[in-house]
Amino acid sequence: MNKTIEELANRWLKRKPDAPENRVLQSTLERTTISKDTNKAIAFHQTFGDRLADTIARIGGSWSFILAFIAFLILWTSGNVWLLSRDAFDPYPFIFLNLILSMIAALQAPVIMMAQNRQAERDRIDAAHDYEVNLKAEIEIMALHEKLDELRHSQIVGMRDEIVQLAEQVKRIDEILSKQRTRS
Repeated sequence: MNKTIEELANRWLKRKPDAPENRVLQSTLERTTISKDTNKAIAFHQTFGDRLADTIARIGGSWSFILAFIAFLILWTSGNVWLLSRDAFDPYPFIFLNLILSMIAALQAPVIMMAQNRQAERDRIDAAHDYEVNLKAEIEIMALHEKLDELRHSQIVGMRDEIVQLAEQVKRIDEILSKQRTRS
């Protein structure tokens, strides 16, 4: 199989390949795999801040965090309204609680947005990788179809030759039998 990438691109893609398609066609020529674990590559390049932002986003977007925070708010308000009544640490309308919630929201929102941006980048990398793997699978299937078609064609040619030989043998046998009938 001494083919070039251009020949494969013309045969299977019907156009000039771009960079990812070039890699796929090269791996087809070399008979190597193209699939890889993109999560390992991404995890290798993450900084401490990236991992921290992902952890905060994972925790902040969970039901356990929401339920724990609701419990905290109930404890805070009930503690300041009923339990402490006169000597309340943060009396109604809970200005200090409002300040804490605003600061948490001000810090948590950009961190979650950073994590979402990184997740979108991961999704783009995964989609590009999926495209390459799918293209490689399609090319391999097309190559298998070609091989099967060639095999089927050679078998048909072989059967045709055998039929011609059998027809010749039948013709000879028929000639021999007709000569024997004319003698008798």
